[in-house]
Amino acid sequence: MNLNFKKIFPQLLTLLFVVLVFGFFSYNAQVNMDNRGITFGYGFLSQESSFDVQFSLIEYDGSHSYFRAYLVGLLNTILVSVIGIILATIIGVVVGIARLSKNYLIVKTAAVYVEFFRNIPLLLQIFFWYFAALRALPLPEKAEPMLGVFFLTIKGFFVPALIWNNLHIFVYSVIAAIISIIFVRIYARRKQETEGKQTPVLMISIGLLLILPLLSFLIGGASFVVEVPVIKQMSQSSFTYDGGIGLPPELIALVLALSLYTATFIAECVRAGVQGVGKGQKEAAASIGLTPNQVLKLVIMPQALRIIIPPTTNQYLNLTKNSSLAAAIAYPDLVLVFAGTALMQTGRAIEIVSITMLTYLSLSISISILMNWYNKKIAIKEK
Repeated sequence: MNLNFKKIFPQLLTLLFVVLVFGFFSYNAQVNMDNRGITFGYGFLSQESSFDVQFSLIEYDGSHSYFRAYLVGLLNTILVSVIGIILATIIGVVVGIARLSKNYLIVKTAAVYVEFFRNIPLLLQIFFWYFAALRALPLPEKAEPMLGVFFLTIKGFFVPALIWNNLHIFVYSVIAAIISIIFVRIYARRKQETEGKQTPVLMISIGLLLILPLLSFLIGGASFVVEVPVIKQMSQSSFTYDGGIGLPPELIALVLALSLYTATFIAECVRAGVQGVGKGQKEAAASIGLTPNQVLKLVIMPQALRIIIPPTTNQYLNLTKNSSLAAAIAYPDLVLVFAGTALMQTGRAIEIVSITMLTYLSLSISISILMNWYNKKIAIKEK
């Protein structure tokens, strides 16, 4: 009984201390707000926002509510984070493996990239891409098309858009292909464990991703029309593009800076993970006739991932939180739209800041849960 009390008592004291601190600041804030005649509540979210946003993934204008503005900022933040994580992972893996190459030029080029981009502050890199690199692009009326349909201008990157008919059929076919690939991977793993035979999972997966969506066009009635951007004159001296999809320069600059910066740290995680696999295992794999690519795929990477995933998770979290620097170049993310414009208009500092903090916390925890689940899945199962 005494032993249990000694274990529980410090925990109770810690919990009590946290509650008292939280209660003190809450009470102090309430008193100060009452003295200044400030009310607390989230009713303002249903009020008209009365401001526009230059880039939005959903329909929005000044007549929509502050909650709609919050969704605009949230979706823009998620968009940057997802694209940044994907690009940073691809670049980081390639550069990390390149740093282990036996080719002198490849090794030194990868090392220069890592040392250059990770030692320059991220905010300065964002400024470089936005104010220097992208500002040197031509105006829309002077831009030369790339492959006849792509336009990279000072006002953004304009690409063709797909106008779908029976889109749901195509989506169902893609979902069916993904589910089929999962079952193929499970079957291939069991076959390898029981019979020692390998199944060409990659080729089968590519085939499923091509054949099933193709069937949705041939027999499912799905179809699409390509809408190409067309130059349009807005005023006597202002031009833009009508149709297609336009990616604003703020988004491009932010994605480039976040991806190139974060990829340097992921590259070092990959290099450390690969080097963490014993040399003897590599030599043993080579001695039984495995090619260098098979050694990397079947022996090195499955073990290296257990070392790579935990620090890489931190980099994904950093990238998501660093996306808040978007306010420096006026990209309408959650911080600029909600914690910036909406806060200044309403004066609801406590409410808006608390919502913004909880949103970033939720995004970070979601990434952590997903990566921890994957890390646990690939962990060594001891019997």
